[in-house]
Parts: sequence; C-alpha cells; structure tokens
Amino acid sequence: MNPEDFQFISTLIKSRSGLVLTPDKSYLLESRLMPIARKHGHKDLDELIRAVRASKDEALTVEVVEAMTTNESFFFRDIKPFDLLRDHVLPPLMKARAQQKHMKIWCAAASSGQEPYSIAIVLKELAAAQGWRFDIVGTDISHDILDKATSGKYTQFEVQRGMPIQLLLKYFDKKDENWEVKPEIRKMVQYKYFNLLDKLGSLGGFDIVFCRNVLIYFDAETKGKVLEEIAKLMPPDGMLFLGGAETVLGVTDLFKPVPGQRGVYSRA
Repeated sequence: MNPEDFQFISTLIKSRSGLVLTPDKSYLLESRLMPIARKHGHKDLDELIRAVRASKDEALTVEVVEAMTTNESFFFRDIKPFDLLRDHVLPPLMKARAQQKHMKIWCAAASSGQEPYSIAIVLKELAAAQGWRFDIVGTDISHDILDKATSGKYTQFEVQRGMPIQLLLKYFDKKDENWEVKPEIRKMVQYKYFNLLDKLGSLGGFDIVFCRNVLIYFDAETKGKVLEEIAKLMPPDGMLFLGGAETVLGVTDLFKPVPGQRGVYSRA
C-alpha cells in the first residue's frame, strides 16, 4: 500500500472511530479489510481504497470502519474489576441510593456483549441487590457486533473464556452446540449504537461507567475529550472503570484513581 492510501485510510478511521492506526499496525488492514475487498469484487486493498475514495456509498465506508474496530471480548475479563464492582464500588453507591433502589451502568465499546452480561450476572448473584432495578446500557460502533450482543448467543469456545461452569449452567440455556443467555439476564441489558467521538449527553446519566480497553486506541487529545464527556454523565459519587493499561493521569483532572482499587476512578 502506498503512503498516500495509508494516510487516507488511517485518517478516515481516526475521524470516524478515534482509532489511531500507526504504520506498524498496517498489517491489520490486510487481515481485516481483505474480506471486504473480496466481498465487493476487488482484487486487493488498493482497489478497495480507490473505491472508498471515489464512492459516495456511505455503507461501504461504514463497513470499512467497523471492520477496523477491535471486537475482542470475553466473560469476566481480567476478573478483578468485577470483584471490585461487587465488593467495593456497589456497597457505598447502593447505600447512597437506598431509597430509590435504582442504578444505571454504562458499558462503552460493549463489543459482543460479554462485559454487560458479566455485570448483570454479578448483580443477579448479589443478595443485597434484591428489590433493586439496575439498567445496563451497552454501546458500540459496530452494528453487526451489537446484533450478536443482543442475541445473547455464544459458542462453546466463547463461554469457556472466563465464564465459571456453575454460572454458565445457571444463567445460560444450551441450544444445540451453542449457549444462550437466559431472558432474566438479557432483559437487564439494553444495546445501542453509539460513537464515543459524539456528544454523549443523549445517553443520559450513569452511576457507573465501564470504558475498559478503549482509550488505549486513542491519542491523548481524544482520550481527554472522551473522559470529559463521560464526566458530564456522572454524579459526584460516580465511579469509572478503565482497563489495566489505561490511566487518567496526565490526561484529565476530572477523575482520580481510587487507592487500592486498580483501574477504578472516582470523580475528582
């Protein structure tokens, strides 16, 4: 791929998704965009990129951008954040909201749904949460991946990645070779198409936000803007979860690390 085409496609992807595609990651273009090229009858990436450049077909552009977004996810990923949610984050928030017994949780870049469903199972297993209403919203910029999340259907391989067997048997139904999340868990989660680069106000307010393993793909300026928008959605005692390799330090002063709780941040 010539430098001009790489610059065009990387600029397009950054403007649409925030993803920064550096030259050392150019191999991703081959693996993720060649299936689209073949689907549309193009012999190579050069032809596909020429088609995107020349085309006014928004659907093709969206298809290219969605293919480049990372959809890797699995149940109870890194487990520690879910333990922290149950043992340290939820108790004080529930105490402060004891009268209304209602809480909202947002999973940004929810991918194929494993994180929101993992949170829903944590809440279902929490005895103190009986009688509460928890609204979980999962968002992503890929329509296809949101369709999968909404279906709640996973392969044997997917459920083996992080889902304890006792919870699998309790909260999933076996359907042929696959597993389907039970309705009682699915109804706790609502999925929506949303781009983190847009103004977030239309999503409403949230007591807890999971934005894990997303900011690592953004440059510093974009990270700061996203965190500023997230802060606007949260109450003073709201809590933010980031990935283990992510931090707010040097990016924004609207959040601060919670001592002893890695990856958890409170409003500053």
